Amino acid sequence: MKQLRALLLFLTFFALFSQVFAQSNQPVALVMTADGPIMPPMLEYFRRGIKIANQRDVEVLIIQLNTPGGSVSAMSDMIAAIGESDVPVVIYVSPADGQAASAGALITMAGHASAMAPRTVIGAASPIDSSGADIESTLQKKIKEDLKAKARTMVERRGKVATQLAEAMIDDAKAVTADEALKAELIDFIATDAKDLLNKLDGFKVNINGEARVLHTKDISLEPLNASFIEQLLAMLTDPNIVFLLLAIGVQAILIELSSPGGWVSGFIGAVCITLAVYGMGVLPVNWFGIIFLIIAFVLFILDIKAAAHGALTTAGVVSFIVGALVLFNSPGTPQFQRVSVPLVIGAGIFIGLIFFTIMVFALRAQHGKIQTGVESLIGKTGTARTFSGGAGQVQLESELWSAEKSPESESIRKGDLVEVVEVRGLRLIVKKK
Repeated sequence: MKQLRALLLFLTFFALFSQVFAQSNQPVALVMTADGPIMPPMLEYFRRGIKIANQRDVEVLIIQLNTPGGSVSAMSDMIAAIGESDVPVVIYVSPADGQAASAGALITMAGHASAMAPRTVIGAASPIDSSGADIESTLQKKIKEDLKAKARTMVERRGKVATQLAEAMIDDAKAVTADEALKAELIDFIATDAKDLLNKLDGFKVNINGEARVLHTKDISLEPLNASFIEQLLAMLTDPNIVFLLLAIGVQAILIELSSPGGWVSGFIGAVCITLAVYGMGVLPVNWFGIIFLIIAFVLFILDIKAAAHGALTTAGVVSFIVGALVLFNSPGTPQFQRVSVPLVIGAGIFIGLIFFTIMVFALRAQHGKIQTGVESLIGKTGTARTFSGGAGQVQLESELWSAEKSPESESIRKGDLVEVVEVRGLRLIVKKK
């Protein structure tokens, strides 16, 4: 009986081990999703995915790309990473209605194989400077010639028509549909989804570092490789709307900490928000001249509280804040996908202005309101005469016993009478009968 149990246990472990071993040797296609502007966070995601694909020696790495464009520097590093990969990298422009615009077009050309989903577009790869504006003619010509040379090295194998189309994308910002790109042989396939792409890749020949390789992708499993939390966070910080909100919250939190020192929560939140905003502004094409207007705005907010200008400075501060944010993020020539929302800026400016206006109102009330602390706050209060003779005596005011004198305008005061404080002289109250 014991021998039978031991045999069953051995067979169970053997079956499990065989299944795991079989799974580990099963061909796999890794699938990455690169959706958004081409920025340093996407570059890191690219590099990590290609590194994992090479370490695991997968059959193919599919990068689903949907981008409006972005940094030329990050694009060049992505192209270099694809070229150094020992695993076939397939760039797949998807989903339907997606795009591989600007720098995304050259990344698509760099793939060992490339495909597009129906209703996608590719092209418009003319270079612009870091602020989104057209580049000065001589410099523009140099950059365009450099990009065209890179494009030729990647698409010359596809023929003359594909090469001419790639150059037109850079020279004339030409963009084409998936069908037009396939007809020009700029891409290899049109696929409805990743599984359809695998079926079409089966038996396709690619060139990996000078060596021809035939892909065997039929019926292999698809395994997603998602961006990590840090990569997603850094990608989020390339959204100008997020960066703007972090900057606005951070500065206001710091001002709250400076106006009410002693705590740490608002100061900590402000420091974290500003640090994250500075990272985002370091990546985004911003006009730093806008920072001056933002600083002026918050100086005006503080001055209105101190000087009590009845809202005039707060109004000017709101206008300065809105102008500063728009100059910072929405300078002429900045690509639309890297612009901050105008309604968001106006709404945030009005909201911050209302906060400071409310603070100013409370400050004015405190200045003109009745004194609530110190001996001056006793004037007008009512007490009881405990002893009183000859115009002087003692008065109990709330829980305290005070020396008191009768006001010249007051009637005679006797023990037990209610009295009202009309003046405070040192530690003696001047009272009158109520």
